[in-house]
Amino acid sequence: MALLQINEPGLSAAPHQHRLAAGIDLGTTNSLIATVRSNLPETLPDAQAQHLLPSVVHYAADGSIQVGELAKQFAYPDPLNTIASVKRLMGRGLADVKTTGTRLPYDFVENTNQGMPLLRTVAGEKSPVEISAEILRVLKQRAEDTLGGELTGVVITVPAYFDDAQRQATKDAATLTGLKVLRLLNEPTAAAVAYGLDKAAEGIHAIYDLGGGTFDISILRLQRGVLEVMATAGDTALGGDDIDRTLAQWIMQQANIAEDTIHGHIRELLELAKLAKETLTTQEMAQLTIPLADGQSWQGKLTKTQLHQLVDPFIQKTLTPCRRVLRDAGLSVADISEVVMVGGTTRMPRVRETVAEFFQRPPHVDIDPDKVVAIGAAIQADILVGNQPGDQMLLLDVIPLSLGIETMGGLVEKIIPRNTTIPVARAQEFTTFKDGQTVMAIHILQGERELITDCRSLARFELRGIPPMVAGAARIRVTYQVDADGLLSVSAREMISGVHSEIIVKPSYGLTDREIEQRLKDSQSHAKADAELRSLREQQVEADRVINALRAALHTDGATLLKRDEFLNISATLDTLLKVKDGKEATAIKQAIQKLDEVTREFAARRMDNAIRKALTGHRVDDFMEEKS
Repeated sequence: MALLQINEPGLSAAPHQHRLAAGIDLGTTNSLIATVRSNLPETLPDAQAQHLLPSVVHYAADGSIQVGELAKQFAYPDPLNTIASVKRLMGRGLADVKTTGTRLPYDFVENTNQGMPLLRTVAGEKSPVEISAEILRVLKQRAEDTLGGELTGVVITVPAYFDDAQRQATKDAATLTGLKVLRLLNEPTAAAVAYGLDKAAEGIHAIYDLGGGTFDISILRLQRGVLEVMATAGDTALGGDDIDRTLAQWIMQQANIAEDTIHGHIRELLELAKLAKETLTTQEMAQLTIPLADGQSWQGKLTKTQLHQLVDPFIQKTLTPCRRVLRDAGLSVADISEVVMVGGTTRMPRVRETVAEFFQRPPHVDIDPDKVVAIGAAIQADILVGNQPGDQMLLLDVIPLSLGIETMGGLVEKIIPRNTTIPVARAQEFTTFKDGQTVMAIHILQGERELITDCRSLARFELRGIPPMVAGAARIRVTYQVDADGLLSVSAREMISGVHSEIIVKPSYGLTDREIEQRLKDSQSHAKADAELRSLREQQVEADRVINALRAALHTDGATLLKRDEFLNISATLDTLLKVKDGKEATAIKQAIQKLDEVTREFAARRMDNAIRKALTGHRVDDFMEEKS
């Protein structure tokens, strides 16, 4: 039964229906669902009073599906049918999953035509989207049982550095469960919503989010009810899972366990590594008892010092995005008012120590790092369904990577730069390159480099039906629109004829493991070389335009408007440009273009005069005066 909320006197003449909404943290290790009741956000427990739902799904031979703690029990005896950390597979192709540098204990389907990886189970081939949907289905049922009605909509959180493919995969998983997604909300932003409203703390905040599978760092400004994301950075393949695998590999080396050990044993070692890590948050040493394949066991220990040596490289790796996000926001460490810790991995004392040292202040750890993201999502969901009509909070999130379009010469023209506030729409006009061109190919790219070969291709489509005109006469307006979920659509319109084409970008699920992080690093390290190469390509494109235009002019009017010595002089200068055009010197090409412009200036003037005379032939001056009047 739906709940009714009685309005305060003067707000409305009649009560309005309180719409049921929820926030979902679809996590790598654990997932949660939260809602707002009696104006207080809270996470919802299951029948056993457990708020955290382990993100684990087990498929049984009888067709039954277990999710959560029940599924975890099958991790050792039935590892190939028990899927954990599926979030790390969302938005990635099979080839990328296999090059992550870690052995995943699953049976992947080879030679699949789908972009996303498929896992072979007793229940058939399952995609990460389908597996994630099972987790969402349980959370949905938990909420509806607790609240006594169907959910109007949900806000689902995603890592800030999830790109189009990963966000779309998350939305697809929700669609499979019948959930209406009100918005995909970046996890650091969700944490800031919960933290900011709870503390009423205005100022600039750093949200350090290290979860089981991903890392995000966001700089946000909270001021007068406006929560603005100033910049974001991170790594979609860095988290507690990597630490657990490193510890498991160390244990295997110490216990002389072979690399090709069976799947079930790998899962058991990962769980033991995780328990040892958790033990060392409060103790100086963890005792290890590792079962071996021959029925024996290996006894050992892991000290806190050894743990630090193993995990420090991963923690230090999070500081590179921290430096970059400060640079992108134009801030220094001294400008940060507060640092908020989010994600289960931030429970490690070593993480907190490192972050405190970097930001030169102790981070806030008083909010449950496992629950704060779901609570923030619930607050936002409650606002979006209209339960808080007087709420003035405005969320201004950003895109993580620049969006651009291919131009002549294989160059990328950036339409929307990274860290632009969303939702956003940007338009730019382009034109045709050749006479009579009736089709324009639109190539959409994402990345920070200058050449298309160094950026990620998102989609392609064509604008057809352009009226045939001389090169440069057509006006093609290309519009990029990014919605509040960070998903992109692109349209193109020829402004004279009105012909139109558009595409909603749904890129393939095949992504490289650390693509976003690496592309940003490359954009910085290759900045000078990229700028020089872009200048060269631009001069080459300009040279092609000048050559084509001059050849057409010579073909049409060269014989009638040029003397022999003038024609030879222009031809010789044109030959010089042709020789340097394909070289590596942008300056030489520019100078050759300028020289050609000088020697053809008189020819261009004669052509203009000739065109005017033709237009005036058969007319009197009075004719034009009459038309003007």
